[in-house]
Amino acid sequence: MDPLLRQLPPAFWSVRYVGSRFPGSSEVAGLPSLEEGANCQLFAYEVLRHFGLAPPGLRSSELWADTQATARVSVAQPLDLVLFNATDDAYGAHVGVWVNERRVLHLCAEIGRPVVWEMTEFAQRQRYQVLVGIKRVVDRTEDIVG
Repeated sequence: MDPLLRQLPPAFWSVRYVGSRFPGSSEVAGLPSLEEGANCQLFAYEVLRHFGLAPPGLRSSELWADTQATARVSVAQPLDLVLFNATDDAYGAHVGVWVNERRVLHLCAEIGRPVVWEMTEFAQRQRYQVLVGIKRVVDRTEDIVG
């Protein structure tokens, strides 16, 4: 197992997918807790927080448009946010966390719990076939794209 993944507490691996628990939802007040489940964004943000980063609590299209707390990058590094969708539209995009070597940790409804997929596994599913792009929390802004 990848060293980054080994650093996640066991509780992260048992998080249930709950689509109604997203950043800004009425079900997520104050600091979120993964015990009640999460959607992909909430899960990804909590993974980054575990590693000391401070991602904004934004929905996917807001995250893609954000230039204050995150930056678009052309080459992924561990702990970057990766957005997937059926089209290149960031609205409703699925969010995961880049682990390494084309592997992404994410929480999706299809599996119902956290899983690590190769990029080819996303490409094989219509709802995730397009890589919308990669975002990096601003305090790690090497290789920023235009």
